[in-house]
Amino acid sequence: MSKRRLTQNQQRRIQSNHHKKISRPTIEWQDEMLGDLQHGLVVTRHAKHADVETASGEIFRCNLRRTLKNVVVGDCVSWRLGSEQLQGISGVIEAVHPRQNELTRPDYYDGIKVMAANIDQIIIVSAVLPTLSLNIIDRYLVICEAAQIPALIVLNKVDLLSEDERQAVQQQLAIYEQIGYQTLCLSAETGENMATLDRYLAQGTSIFVGQSGVGKSSLLNRLLPEVNAQTGAVSEISGLGQHTTTASRLYHLSQGGNLIDSPGIREFGLWHLDAEQITAGYREFQGLLGGCKFRDCKHKQDPGCRLREAVEQGKISAVRFENYHRLIESREETKSQRHFRLES
Repeated sequence: MSKRRLTQNQQRRIQSNHHKKISRPTIEWQDEMLGDLQHGLVVTRHAKHADVETASGEIFRCNLRRTLKNVVVGDCVSWRLGSEQLQGISGVIEAVHPRQNELTRPDYYDGIKVMAANIDQIIIVSAVLPTLSLNIIDRYLVICEAAQIPALIVLNKVDLLSEDERQAVQQQLAIYEQIGYQTLCLSAETGENMATLDRYLAQGTSIFVGQSGVGKSSLLNRLLPEVNAQTGAVSEISGLGQHTTTASRLYHLSQGGNLIDSPGIREFGLWHLDAEQITAGYREFQGLLGGCKFRDCKHKQDPGCRLREAVEQGKISAVRFENYHRLIESREETKSQRHFRLES
């Protein structure tokens, strides 16, 4: 009898379980080895551990209690310091304080993943290379609206543009300015408008998001030269950037404020949001929703669609409206692909 071939998903689970067994910490902290509870801030999240910063600025690497579902950069936590270091670990995180907000992204196999918490501003970094994609910007903005976190749209590498190309880009960004989003064109290479970015970053805790290759690490190097984050060139073959950041980290900025640098994301999936949440992620649609002739209006060629009427009247950007339908369609395609992968 031939052996039954394991599916890719089954192989992945076996490998994951094997990795957990061989990487499970051999040290179990005893209560008598730990001090009193104290507050701290998670500034780095590793696969099995987290670095916690105290009010005085000291940083200690800690284990996580197995009862904790997830701990991410930006979390305020309660932790206990050990009487001595054990295998490089200084203490244990006991609890995570309630979060002001959290930034999540979907994962094909593991469901929803929290990337960071307690964020005051999401900085959407795009660039003229590989290409300026308004569809990708809209994708991130839906996430920002769903999380109720303010967004700043940053266009990097503008030093590569001619004067005419700059004007064309400004016209594209004006679409977002007209509906209340802030935008900023800059260059990490030449330093253009970096002082303006400094002023934005001084306002609380920010996080960079964007496709690989748009210059997130280059911006970080400009802001924090001592960090010297590894940068990756855009692939000449695929046109996509190479992932360069491996762990999420929080940095304190000299001008004030904090910056979270998270692993590069090529594409931010939206299949964890339903169609109504994506629709709600378009702020210019608000005030018109619920006014269509039919309750189940798909906002396409449906008679009496208030959104389409607004597009025809120039009150809603035709580009944004087209991107909206593309996001709805890609969400359904991605959900179907995920279902197929999980079943295969």
